[in-house]
Amino acid sequence: MRFSECMEAYKNWVRRNKDHVHSLESLANGLTWLLPERFSSSEIGPEAVTSILGILTAINQHIIDTTPLQWPQASVLPSSFPYWLFVSAFKELETLVEVIAQQFYGDHKKWNFIAVAEASKVLLRLALFRASGYKMLLHGGEIPNTGYGSPPGPPNRLGHLANPPGAPPGYSNTSYYRQNSGSLEGRALSALSMLGENARTVYDSTWINRTPHHNSIVDHPTLVADRPTVSSMLSEKGLQGSLFVMGEMLFILRPLIYVLFIRKYGTKSWIPWFVSLAVDFIGMGALSQATKPQQEAKELEQIHLSSVEKDELSRRKVLWALYVMRDPFFCKYIRQRLESTQKALEPVPLMGLLAEKIIELILGAQTRYTYMSGS
Repeated sequence: MRFSECMEAYKNWVRRNKDHVHSLESLANGLTWLLPERFSSSEIGPEAVTSILGILTAINQHIIDTTPLQWPQASVLPSSFPYWLFVSAFKELETLVEVIAQQFYGDHKKWNFIAVAEASKVLLRLALFRASGYKMLLHGGEIPNTGYGSPPGPPNRLGHLANPPGAPPGYSNTSYYRQNSGSLEGRALSALSMLGENARTVYDSTWINRTPHHNSIVDHPTLVADRPTVSSMLSEKGLQGSLFVMGEMLFILRPLIYVLFIRKYGTKSWIPWFVSLAVDFIGMGALSQATKPQQEAKELEQIHLSSVEKDELSRRKVLWALYVMRDPFFCKYIRQRLESTQKALEPVPLMGLLAEKIIELILGAQTRYTYMSGS
């Protein structure tokens, strides 16, 4: 059997058994935390296993996301290049790069390799931000933003489109987004929504009478949505568009800025910690201001967030909790309390052993930049 045939058979198997695949992936990833020497000086092996499992998980999710469905195909994203897959792969490899660099080059020089890894992710995310039509990056670009989950209404230049036409009763935007993000069929719905009410009627009858094709993509005319440029977006969105772009750019650049300051001042300095927090604070403030309704700017298009984009903003705010786990804050205020808690629970049967293992994992993960970077 040829390689292409093997890959096609594997894709079909993953798509048919996606629930079992997700369960096996979750179990395997959970077990990696129990691998011997996970946070020891010789942890390259366990981290290599974790990275391989993470990359395999990303590939399987990409296969599931690109499953052909019964929707006509078109293209909302101007490029079919799977940026999100490469972003996920880089994130999985970054910890392995950190461990190898630390073991062979030491604690100081490892930041050179981490900086290169973060710079690579920045380039990928900037390319994805541009290719997606300047839409918000979801999970740092690991999930394609197809625009579903938006409130009803016409699409705007940022690609935040209305609900797909012809949606069946009980249709869930978030559910469909999770199942069909990044697929050609998913892009079709967003592009078709631009055709207006007449096209909507035609499409409804087409959707009802179609026969699903599960193993091949049906040939349909492809409708490509225009990709907005920075200048066109700013002319239509005004100050809100400028703040939106600035907020996303700061979100993309913040991890690299943080690493460069650590490389210069070290992990014991408060300067990288405060600079990173300031960049996050300014970026989130810019996004909040950009998405706030502006009564005085009725002549300009407003920026409306879809439900998944609102969830993304909430996720980014939750990530701020990682600042308590980063040095020097962790060493000064958290580590001693964890160790005292472990000593207090040590005499308690079973509870002492459980607390010891949990705190061991927390202290081990805290030593890894990639676990606490929020990037």
